Amino acid sequence: MQASDCDGAGVNWIAHSNRREPGVTVTRVSVPSSSNLKISVDPVGKDTVVQLTGRVDVDSSPDLRDRLRTLLSEEVLPQTIVVDLGGVSYIETSGVATLIEALRIARHHQAKLRLQGLSGAALRLFEVTGVLALFDANDSGQGESGQEVS
Repeated sequence: MQASDCDGAGVNWIAHSNRREPGVTVTRVSVPSSSNLKISVDPVGKDTVVQLTGRVDVDSSPDLRDRLRTLLSEEVLPQTIVVDLGGVSYIETSGVATLIEALRIARHHQAKLRLQGLSGAALRLFEVTGVLALFDANDSGQGESGQEVS
């Protein structure tokens, strides 16, 4: 199923069915953003990879928040949502807060949310703020943090 719509800002949004039911084909979704952030969503088996490219700032974090909340409100949730920050050139605290909110929602629904691709200034921000320990974060995809968010 595919639907196209135009919001008040003139941005065309394309939505695809993301249900994980037998016989339903799930396709990659790129969400257009009015900011400098590209958000791509790729279902991989029972998991979903959210690939971010660009800047996560006060202007783009609402787009990321909306996409993650939509993903976490599906009837059939992914087992693990992997947010790939390898293509992120800049992230500020509004983006970190968005990811913490998504982590809380995921845990409420017994789903996992893991970060990958953190490096440079983005990694430093997560380390200095102590937020890194909240996430199952690593580059290799092996190893987890067990700390809870309440």
